[in-house]
Amino acid sequence: MTDTRRRVKVYTLNEDRQWDDRGTGHVSSGYVERLKGMSLLVRAESDGSLLLESKINPNTAYQKQQDTLIVWSEAENYDLALSFQEKAGCDEIWEKICQVQGKDPSVDITQDLVDESEEERFDDMSSPGLELPSCELSRLEEIAELVASSLPSPLRREKLALALENEGYIKKLLEIFHVCEDLENIEGLHHLYEIIKGIFLLNRTALFEVMFSEECIMDVIGCLEYDPSLSQSRKHREFLTKTAKFKEVIPISDPELKQKIHQTYRVQYIQDMVLPTPSVFEENMLSTLHSFIFFNKVEIVGMLQEDEKFLTDLFAQLTDEATDEEKRQELVNFLKEFCAFSQTLQPQNRDAFFKTLSNMGILPALEVILGMDDAQVRSAATDIFSYLVEYNPSMVREFVMQEAQQNDDDILLINLIIEHMICDTDPELGGAVQLMGLLRTLVDPENMLATANKTEKTELLGFFYKHCMHVLTAPLLANTTEEKPSKDDFKTAQLLALILELLTFCVEHHTYHIKNYIINKDILRRVLVLMASKHAFLALCALRFKRKIIGLKDEFYNRYIMKSFLFEPVVKAFLNNGSRYNLMNSAIIEMFEFIRVEDIKSLTAHVIENYWKALEDVDYVQTFKGLKLRYEQQRERQDNPKLDSMRSILRNHRYRRDARTLEDEEEMWFNTDEDDMEDGEAVVPPSDKTKNDEDIMDPISKFMERKKFKDTEEKEVLLKTNLSGRQSPSFKLSFSSGTKTNLTSQSSASNLPGSPGSPGSPGSPGSPVSVSKSTSQMAAITTKDVP
Repeated sequence: MTDTRRRVKVYTLNEDRQWDDRGTGHVSSGYVERLKGMSLLVRAESDGSLLLESKINPNTAYQKQQDTLIVWSEAENYDLALSFQEKAGCDEIWEKICQVQGKDPSVDITQDLVDESEEERFDDMSSPGLELPSCELSRLEEIAELVASSLPSPLRREKLALALENEGYIKKLLEIFHVCEDLENIEGLHHLYEIIKGIFLLNRTALFEVMFSEECIMDVIGCLEYDPSLSQSRKHREFLTKTAKFKEVIPISDPELKQKIHQTYRVQYIQDMVLPTPSVFEENMLSTLHSFIFFNKVEIVGMLQEDEKFLTDLFAQLTDEATDEEKRQELVNFLKEFCAFSQTLQPQNRDAFFKTLSNMGILPALEVILGMDDAQVRSAATDIFSYLVEYNPSMVREFVMQEAQQNDDDILLINLIIEHMICDTDPELGGAVQLMGLLRTLVDPENMLATANKTEKTELLGFFYKHCMHVLTAPLLANTTEEKPSKDDFKTAQLLALILELLTFCVEHHTYHIKNYIINKDILRRVLVLMASKHAFLALCALRFKRKIIGLKDEFYNRYIMKSFLFEPVVKAFLNNGSRYNLMNSAIIEMFEFIRVEDIKSLTAHVIENYWKALEDVDYVQTFKGLKLRYEQQRERQDNPKLDSMRSILRNHRYRRDARTLEDEEEMWFNTDEDDMEDGEAVVPPSDKTKNDEDIMDPISKFMERKKFKDTEEKEVLLKTNLSGRQSPSFKLSFSSGTKTNLTSQSSASNLPGSPGSPGSPGSPGSPVSVSKSTSQMAAITTKDVP
């Protein structure tokens, strides 16, 4: 099994007409009892498992291509290929196949691809070979007609291809091409175009090897310049020789590699630019041309990857400060193209490719490049970084976490990426959008690995929130210091929308880390300042961020929202929107509808107790009246725990016990339990009793201070005008002495603190979340004529 002559790669052709690598192994041939015949067997070199077991059928057409490839079809849409490491091994297996089928091993194809009609078969029996007209200028029209008439018939195509190979006909045609150009014989050049195009459609590797050889390829391209359907000839040769320049940013010492690069570029150019777009019927006729390019690219990447001196010189010059800017740009562009070529590789080969680049130091090199002033170089480096992140984000994460132990925050790779996103000069922020997508991939827990002793998620998120999050949120915090955004131009709004999009993703996927960050840094209050932006898309991004938080139904978040009165900016935006039926209106109503449907008790009580006067006149939807009903039912359950218990029992007998029913029962149990508590005791939901609330809730002493303050405040509120409904969206807020704008809406003396069922009473549902606020933070609503 160590014989390299029999070492092969197994490929299958997928639906996109691309070759998929099925593995590397060693091929043999032998009789397989189960298949009742001689078969090709390939066993994996890694574990000896069977990669391929294919019977050599007498009627299957096998093709030999490029001396080291054998291609065949086993079903209508199932093509296979064996790529041999050595020509000798390919010849041995080819002889076995030809021996089974009774063919001469000198042929490159063993069978006709399609059965012919009886008439064609009779004709072909009487004419064993195809005789080509003599290659003369006067007979070009006859040759063109012969080629065109042979294309519909697979058997005639085969005979035409054999005749072209055996007689060296292509080189003779190219000699006539020179004569026609010298004589400016346009008619002859048009015939040559049709002939060469027809030869391409023969789909024959042996002919391609002649046409794409160094001495012939430019003349072949020349023939294809004279398309009869065009009024003027194309200038493809002029472009390839004068405009397209081959640059060796690092000298390539291997002449075979250099020739392969030239050939691949030109053949790719023929496929993309020279040949007309193939019709549906011609597309499959060019499959061999696709394969030729594909295997050439695989070979080029492999040869460069194995050349350690080449890659060492490349990365040394990239990071050398003495390298001039023009040279560095060429080096980065080469590396970008090198990575683009690697996309033709199969996953296991691509993995090895990126591991090689990683070992050579590609990430430290990119860090140096991204810190430079040249925008073009940085753009190319960003593209290279995207290849690395998209294919192997774990490799990038490992590098940045190791880097954090050695470098300051300012020069960390992820922080460089964030800074480039923030400082993107493109008016449409195209680069920033790309970089935001890469950051999202890097912090996405869905593609993070977990091992027995550590988790990539824990380490990466700990690193990101400690070293990088403050850089990401800096533009947001800088722009939201007042009641309205400091800068509200379109570009700034776009950037803030991108940042909000990433933060919203974090809320959904990071839970603990982002929760601590939002609450400790008061991020939601700053985000909601953007609700006052003149750009609707930014205001909606801010609303979506809050909606994502509420959607988690997390009581830590809920207490934070209520403590800071963070529904106020939303209610303000809703009222300022007036009667307009738009996305803002619908999104805000949907958020309140979610609170109602999901029966989030703490938020329901908070909204009704503080904002009901502003919302009670909204009657074109039943959302707010439904919230009020929920609130009243909640109060009723609180006042009559036994009645609520009976309802729960009846409900459990009638309906299936689902998750929401269990939650209702738990809530009822805890509400009942609260009645036995001493007056003034703070109540904590059971799920939070084991957590430390000090960084979220004020101490109990402040709660008692708030009780004293509210006694005087409620009396003041009764003398002042409350916030009205939709008819008066503009209102003025006066502050006692603080900086936060808070709405309060108490409507009767019966709701004074300490009275039964009041929001401030310990026995009410509002108590666990009616967190104390100091005197400096409280605000009362006044009318404009009150001083």
